[in-house]
Amino acid sequence: MELQHERRGSGSPLVLVHGLGGSRHSFDRIVPDLATQREVVLLDLPGFGGTPPLAGEPSVAALTDAVAGFLTDHDLTGADLVGSSLGARMVLEMARRGIGRHVVALDPGGFWNDRELRVFSASLRASVALVRGLRPALPTLLGNPVGRTALLAQFSARPWAVPAATAINEVAGLADAPGTDATLRALVDGPRQAGAPAATAPGRLVIGWGRRDLVTVPAQAARAAGRFPDARLHWFERCGHFPQWDAPAEATRVILEATVAA
Repeated sequence: MELQHERRGSGSPLVLVHGLGGSRHSFDRIVPDLATQREVVLLDLPGFGGTPPLAGEPSVAALTDAVAGFLTDHDLTGADLVGSSLGARMVLEMARRGIGRHVVALDPGGFWNDRELRVFSASLRASVALVRGLRPALPTLLGNPVGRTALLAQFSARPWAVPAATAINEVAGLADAPGTDATLRALVDGPRQAGAPAATAPGRLVIGWGRRDLVTVPAQAARAAGRFPDARLHWFERCGHFPQWDAPAEATRVILEATVAA
């Protein structure tokens, strides 16, 4: 499968992988600054943005296979990788497989306990149902700070400050993407993220976590770090689930510092 993608900037390649319901536009707040130093490769996962769904179940393994195939096809197997949420789990899985070079994973899924998984499932399903019910009004609601605060509080610690275009792209994608329901089912019903032994990561590995994350709660960060002992844990102090929204300058700095050539 060819993934819909675009390239911006110049320099050594940096591949960005979005989360559930997102698209390559999930990183719009940080791409301009990243692209001043790197060639940024933005892709749409199967079932999201401009990429059609997979023929089979969109499990984490299957989605990761699709991205790994994209990297091979485009001579990017040694590229640095950045992921957010589901995409963060996928770049950790690629690091576990020895794919890519330096990796930054922002608030990855897959490290929940049973109770946290039940809350994740119920809250995300409720959010999807809500935004689908409000779909005709979303541009108006998200076009003002009050509406963004009401609809993005689960995802952002500062929802009123998220640009309207970013909010509309993300929330409309969650409502409209053909891959949302099947991918959410696969996340909830599938295995949790496996780890990697120490000294096996292909390069530097940074796991970033928002202190105010209400989707993958901060307690999960210690489990992620324990399963990936090569990783350095970075806390985003006043951030929710998407540091690239709440602290774009800090997220850009963390990514560039983690992926700079040795």
